[in-house]
Amino acid sequence: MKILHIDNNHPTLIQGLRDLGWENVENFTDSKNQIEKVIHLFDGLVVRSRFPIDTSFLKKAKRLKFIARVGAGMENIDLDQARVQGIHLFSAPEGNATAVAEHALGMLLSLTNHIPRANQQVKSGIWLREQNRGNEISGKTVGIIGYGNMGKAFASVLSGLNVEVIFYDILDHIEDTNARQVSLKDLQNRTDILSLHTPETEKTIGMVNSAFINQFSKPFWLINTARGKAVVTEDLVEALKKGQIKGAALDVLDFEKSSFETLFQNNNFPEAFSYLTQSDRVILSPHIAGWTFESHQKLAQVLLFKIKAIFT
Repeated sequence: MKILHIDNNHPTLIQGLRDLGWENVENFTDSKNQIEKVIHLFDGLVVRSRFPIDTSFLKKAKRLKFIARVGAGMENIDLDQARVQGIHLFSAPEGNATAVAEHALGMLLSLTNHIPRANQQVKSGIWLREQNRGNEISGKTVGIIGYGNMGKAFASVLSGLNVEVIFYDILDHIEDTNARQVSLKDLQNRTDILSLHTPETEKTIGMVNSAFINQFSKPFWLINTARGKAVVTEDLVEALKKGQIKGAALDVLDFEKSSFETLFQNNNFPEAFSYLTQSDRVILSPHIAGWTFESHQKLAQVLLFKIKAIFT
């Protein structure tokens, strides 16, 4: 087997494949067009998100037996075409679920206790205690949308914090000891803190919009460590201004790797995004929730286990 790696990943994966007697080729710089010219030579492909693995790319991959995504989401891959060609698809949501859960909790506690703002003020010689009085999450209701690996991991880290955890998911009968499954209406009626853990699909893109937010019976804090496109940024800003959303912690944005830096280089901020960067009720991080040192290795280990289970 000959395996092409187009994104850097933990050496555990390459070493494990090498131990099987397979040849590994690393190419982290060539363009999609250049790689399309040689993809017919490979049996396996290891990717993250450098470019989309679309229909035209896959049709040139005549020998391809599997695609392994170093991460959870598979929206960057034409799944239907891959299945038509009989290509096995592997992802590793188990590998970074704990990392995402801990990051979500950290962002939540930072948000409800004004930690980033207070930190900057103290470093600037400002000592304001009353203005930075926080909110305890104990006794609150946390609503989770999406109860897969990430949602379950977040519920698990919340289990010792005296919060009620409820969730909504399109699949039925998946509740466990850490959270109770409810309808979307019930979740919107009861939630104090909303955390998104959904994949990017046609149903989830733009899910958190004005109509969705207006269905909540009380103001809430929003945590998004899932996908940026799940939230309509303009509607989020409107809700923040109206007080419908008390604060937002966002690890993901509409504007990510391919375009994010250009916003600063060209000073070309969309108005809604500019508000997010200036509001002290908003915490931002650069899509790092699932990218710890530990998860970096665990993602590789999970993929290696799944590949070996099929091909050895």
